[in-house]
Amino acid sequence: MATTATPNTTAAKRKPVFVKVNDLKPGTNGHTLTVKVVSSNPVTQKSGGGRGGNSLAVPLNPRPRTRIAECLVGDETGTILFTARNEQVDAMKPNTTVILRNAKIDMFKGSMRLAVDKWGRVEVTEPAKFVVKEDNNLSLVEYELVNVVEE
Repeated sequence: MATTATPNTTAAKRKPVFVKVNDLKPGTNGHTLTVKVVSSNPVTQKSGGGRGGNSLAVPLNPRPRTRIAECLVGDETGTILFTARNEQVDAMKPNTTVILRNAKIDMFKGSMRLAVDKWGRVEVTEPAKFVVKEDNNLSLVEYELVNVVEE
C-alpha cells in the first residue's frame, strides 16, 4: 500500500516570537529570547551511571559527568538565572550574547529559573547593543503555590 505524499513538501515553520526577560512568568515554556551573559558560576559535576557501593566496581552504565552552571543572563528589561547543562556551559561565557530557543521556566525553591532542555537550543550570536538592567532580577522574586478550592 503506497502513500501519495509529495517529497518536496515541508511543514510550515512559524517565525520565532522574541520575548523580553520581564515578560517571563512561572510555569511557562516555548520562549525565544536574546540575552547577554552577566556571570557564569559552575555549580557541580554530577557523576553519571553506576550504582554506588564499591568504588572499585565498574559502573553498569558509564556516562560522562553532567556539568551544571548557574548563569545570570538578562536584557534591557531585567535579569534571571539560567541553568546551563553540559555543552551549554561552554557557550555561557560572561559578556557573550546568546539566543535561547524553546526556553522554559523551572521553579527552584519558589523562584524562577530559565532552562533549555533537549528540545531547545543555545546559540551564540553577535554582540547585542542593549545594556542589561541588573537591578530587576526575576530570580529574586519568591512565588508561593496556592491551591484554590472551588465550592
